[in-house]
Amino acid sequence: MSVLTLASAPEDATALEAAEAHHARLAGELAGRVKMLLTAVDRDPSAAEKIHAGLVAFCDRSLLPHAAAEEAALYPAAHGMPEARLLIESLIGEHRCLTALVDALRNAPSPAGAAADARALQVLFEEHVAKENGLVLPLLAMTSEVSLAALLADMHHRLAGDTDNTSAQEDQDIEEGQAMREVQIEETGGCGGVCACGGAEETAEPELDVREVPHALRHATVFGALDAVPAGTAMVLVAHHDPLPLLAQIEQRSPGAFSVKYLERGPETWRLRLSHR
Repeated sequence: MSVLTLASAPEDATALEAAEAHHARLAGELAGRVKMLLTAVDRDPSAAEKIHAGLVAFCDRSLLPHAAAEEAALYPAAHGMPEARLLIESLIGEHRCLTALVDALRNAPSPAGAAADARALQVLFEEHVAKENGLVLPLLAMTSEVSLAALLADMHHRLAGDTDNTSAQEDQDIEEGQAMREVQIEETGGCGGVCACGGAEETAEPELDVREVPHALRHATVFGALDAVPAGTAMVLVAHHDPLPLLAQIEQRSPGAFSVKYLERGPETWRLRLSHR
């Protein structure tokens, strides 16, 4: 099904779609990191420490600067519209809540103590960007007196000035449609992985089931989860089809960093062990 994008200019329609895609990548990476933290707390406390630290670093590097840039470059234009003023003030309040949750994560005495705050952060951020995608961005795009493309360009300029823009470069590297590279895959023995026989060694590893993750967030969720996997450990990915395009993007994003072993090969469920070398 195609989606109609309403905008006062073609460049604003393109900018709106790009902003929504960027929100999806941020929300997906956050979801992946939170999922890995929650599973590691129960299964591997030492790995959970590293995942917890990585989650806080991601928030400091990407999430909070993104919120600050929105307030500086995007929100003032919308706040000047009577129909959006209260919404923008509410969204600014949500930014304060996001900051407080990140501080709670940072100051948590242990990963287990941070678990609830991490999940609350994920839920709030997903609800927050849903309001921006559904209300703020379309309103700005349809207003002829406002250039959404220019506002977003200003926002990205601020982000680039605040950081080395490593995250933005990674976002570009994982765009859909990039040329795929060969992925190293280890074949399983026995039944070929159909029943996951001989797979007992993987049972204690964190598992990321993306079958219920919205399509727009799915790949970014996996990337975020993989970024949270410490070297020398692994995670199990569960999907409803053979994720070959995703595996190619993983290899392009982190060449040689992960080996892949099929534990189950459909027809309804695919389970793969991704080991961080």
